[in-house]
Amino acid sequence: MAPVRKQAFAPAAAAAVLYLGLAWLRQAGFIGIYWGQIMDLALITTIQAVGLSLIYGFAGQFSLGHAAFYGLGAYVAAFVTRAFGGNTLTFALALAAGAATAGLVALLIGLPILRLRSDYLGIATLGFGIIVKVLLDNADKLSPVLGGARGMAGIPRLTTFHWVFWLAVLSVWLARNLVRSSHGRSCIAVREDEVAADIMGLDTTQFKTLAFVVGCAMAGLAGGLYAHLYSFLHPSSFDFLKSFDVLLVVVLGGLGSLTGTVVTAIGWVFLLEALRGVLGQQFLDWRGVVYALVLIVLMILRPQGLMGGREISLDGVLGRAAARGGAGRGAA
Repeated sequence: MAPVRKQAFAPAAAAAVLYLGLAWLRQAGFIGIYWGQIMDLALITTIQAVGLSLIYGFAGQFSLGHAAFYGLGAYVAAFVTRAFGGNTLTFALALAAGAATAGLVALLIGLPILRLRSDYLGIATLGFGIIVKVLLDNADKLSPVLGGARGMAGIPRLTTFHWVFWLAVLSVWLARNLVRSSHGRSCIAVREDEVAADIMGLDTTQFKTLAFVVGCAMAGLAGGLYAHLYSFLHPSSFDFLKSFDVLLVVVLGGLGSLTGTVVTAIGWVFLLEALRGVLGQQFLDWRGVVYALVLIVLMILRPQGLMGGREISLDGVLGRAAARGGAGRGAA
C-alpha cells in the first residue's frame, strides 16, 4: 500500500511545489504584473478547455456554443459580487453560482438537443450561443447593472493567482477522475460508436448529458474568474469566435488527451499574446485567417493532435521508475 499512497500523494505535492515556485517568481518580480495577468488568463482558459475536452474529446459531442456558458458564468458571478459586495466569501459564492447556472442551463438544453448527433448537434449549440449573445446584448432590460450592449463595468477585481491555479488543478483532477471512472468509460464508448453503445444497453443520452453538464459548469467557473480578472464584461467577448478559440485548443492538443489540452491552452494564450505584441493590430485583423490556417495544417500533418490521445501523469512516471528500480534490484 505504501507505493500506492506515495503515487497518490505525488501529484498533490508537485502541484504545491509548482504553486510555491510560480508565486515566488511573481512576488520577486521575475514575472511582471502584465505577464502575471496573462498567466492567470492562461489558467482560466485551461479550465474552460478542460470542460470542452470532456464534451468533445471524451464524449464525442461536437459543441459550438461553449462560449455561451462561459459568458453565463461570467455575468452571473459578476452580478452576485456587484449585488452583495466584493469579499472572499461572496467571491466563492459567485463562482459557485456561475458554475451552477451554466450547469443547470446545460442540463435544460442538453436533454432535448443531445439526442441529436454529429453536425446537427453542432448547429443546435451554435444556435444557442447566438441566443445567449443576443440576450447579453439586451441584458440591461433585465437589470441596469448588467450593462447590455455597453458592457458591464464596476466588477471588483478579486481573481488572483491563488484562485486560478488551485481551481485549474481541481478542474483537471475532477476531469481525470471522471474519465477514469465507469461513467467516463461509458462516455468514451459513446464517442467511439454510439450505436454500438446503445445496443449494449448504455443510456447514451444520460452519459452525453453528464459530460455536457460537467463541461459547461467548468466553462461557467472559468467565466466567473474571467469577470473578476478584468473587472469589465462585454457581450462581444462571448461570441462564436470565442467558442472556436477553445475548440481549436482542444483539437490542437489532441481529442481525448487532458495533458494535450492543458499544455496547448497555456501555450496558446502565451503565443497569441506574444504575436499580438510583435504584430500589433495587424495580428488582430488577421487572427481568424491565422486560426484557420493553423487548423488546416494540423489536420493535414497531424490529424490526431499534438498528444494524439496520450496522457502524461506524474503517478505514471513514478510507477514506471519504481518498476525499473525493482527490476534492477531483482537483476542484482
